[in-house]
Amino acid sequence: MTTEKHTYTEAELAHIGEGSVAYLREIASDELMGKFPGMPQIASGTRLWALFAANGQPILLSDERDRAIAGAFANDLVPVSIH
Repeated sequence: MTTEKHTYTEAELAHIGEGSVAYLREIASDELMGKFPGMPQIASGTRLWALFAANGQPILLSDERDRAIAGAFANDLVPVSIH
């Protein structure tokens, strides 16, 4: 039995799961400005749940994990938790 290995480029990795997977991540309010442009000011140290498309584009932000997961399902995406 042979195992074939494939090396993916950064561009190819960015498209894996596109349109079908969303990444769920707990995020500190201090990180929001770079990831969610145009966000209003939120108290420093606030913990929120962010949902990102497979290519890293922000989809939604919630104060509850269950709402972020529901947002993924509402957009026909499978949520995957990242740490």
